[in-house]
Amino acid sequence: MSTEFIPCPLLRRLAAALYDTVLLLGVELLAFVPYTLLRRGSAGDGSFDPLALFWLLATAFLFFGWFWTHGGQTLGMRTWRIRVQTYDGRAIGWMQALLRFMTALVSWAALGLGFWWSLWDKDKMTWHDRWSESILVRTDARERNP
Repeated sequence: MSTEFIPCPLLRRLAAALYDTVLLLGVELLAFVPYTLLRRGSAGDGSFDPLALFWLLATAFLFFGWFWTHGGQTLGMRTWRIRVQTYDGRAIGWMQALLRFMTALVSWAALGLGFWWSLWDKDKMTWHDRWSESILVRTDARERNP
């Protein structure tokens, strides 16, 4: 891993995630309209719909994946001055984005343990940083220390 970048601290990660969650909720609501129309109103009848879950997860992945592969920052990440990148500072690709997204879901499902892991990790990395071979870095630290 490159030492010229400062890893993002946990609280900054979580703050950016909160911003992105609010934005993602709006995107998910808009994405669910065509799904409901295609299913002719059968969605939302109270029964479990695995296709609806897939649709929402695919929407979330496309949301994060596009931002991560095109500039490395979601709106929340830009606000909190953090960026996802490869260890050598390049933009991540779609496969890394998919690995990062899927492992982040596991991190959350394990009651956030994948995020808390960064408090003990020697490089301050989360599970999804490790598995996707990418890292969240502070962009403001690089601006101060050229």
